Amino acid sequence: MKKIVLSAVALVALLALYLLAWPVPINPVVWDAPAAPGYTGPHAANNKLANLQIIDLKGEVGPEHIQFGPDGKLYTTVLSGNILRMNADGSGQEVFANTGGRVLGFDFDAQGNLIAADAIQGLLSIAPDATVTVLSDRVNGDPIRYADAVVVAKNGKMYFSDASTRFAPKDWGGTFEASVLDILEQASTGRILEYDPATKATRVVASGISFANGVALSQDEQTLFVNETGKYRVWKIAITSNHLDLSTLAVQPSAQASVLLDNLPGYPDNLMRGLNGKIWLGLAKPRNPTIDNLAQKPWLRSLTLRLPRALWPIPKAYGHVMAFTEDGKVVADLQDPSGAYPETTAITETPDRLYVQSLHAHGLGWLPNK
Repeated sequence: MKKIVLSAVALVALLALYLLAWPVPINPVVWDAPAAPGYTGPHAANNKLANLQIIDLKGEVGPEHIQFGPDGKLYTTVLSGNILRMNADGSGQEVFANTGGRVLGFDFDAQGNLIAADAIQGLLSIAPDATVTVLSDRVNGDPIRYADAVVVAKNGKMYFSDASTRFAPKDWGGTFEASVLDILEQASTGRILEYDPATKATRVVASGISFANGVALSQDEQTLFVNETGKYRVWKIAITSNHLDLSTLAVQPSAQASVLLDNLPGYPDNLMRGLNGKIWLGLAKPRNPTIDNLAQKPWLRSLTLRLPRALWPIPKAYGHVMAFTEDGKVVADLQDPSGAYPETTAITETPDRLYVQSLHAHGLGWLPNK
């Protein structure tokens, strides 16, 4: 009996030592999480995103970004590194290119090249013949670790997010795993970059962002809309900004940047221009009270990573997309509380259809655009 008791005490001591001292990759920062608004007002709970029609992607997973190309074909990126091309109804599917990484966002330039933000490779240009060229993989000598979203301006300049300068997906098990680490840490190391193809120079537009994610241009192309995933908000940033530190501006807006949408009910992911001036935003996950309650408890966030992954405070599945105007008015809100179509990251809108982007879905969801 004495041996059993001693063994039990030793086991408990080892477990306590593990929970207290085992190294974890994050150095959590204290931050102020606003009280979650819940599903009220323009975000009142509904089922408008339920019962999606699904285009079979033949085993491919995660149509994270969807866009129509100059050739009229629908393009989407998937987990395998493939960029798929198909007709609007999903027929005629083929692999257009494979980057060897994971493209999370893309746009097309005036020459018909697909400009891709690849979380592994950096900013890429993929020619119509599928030739892949790296445009930028570092800025001022610092590697671009997590290229996430990109938009091409009419003058050819490319604006893209480097979601985290701390956690590169290639080093931490993938894009989702790296995002969890960055958001738990809250060090706000994300940034927005500009690549000028005329000079081949990359510069920092803004930094100090807690997981810099979706990027969209205003109609006059003088302003960037940027999702700050880790702090549930959307910024407006002047494209002329240079090394602007947003972490110092959240309380005191400046002429160069201000918060447009704050305290959203979920984690904002992609941004896509829609019809009639709308900008579509996807909320990949809903807010999690446990995570918000840990905002002022960095040590407990460290402890979380010492637990089995099944015990991590990952938010539940909840389908949610919304649309807003450039002045911040919410004009559409579609939800599916069942979360049957996981991690809804945005909407690609055509006159006939709303295509739903997703980080992990096993098909391409859509519904009629009524």
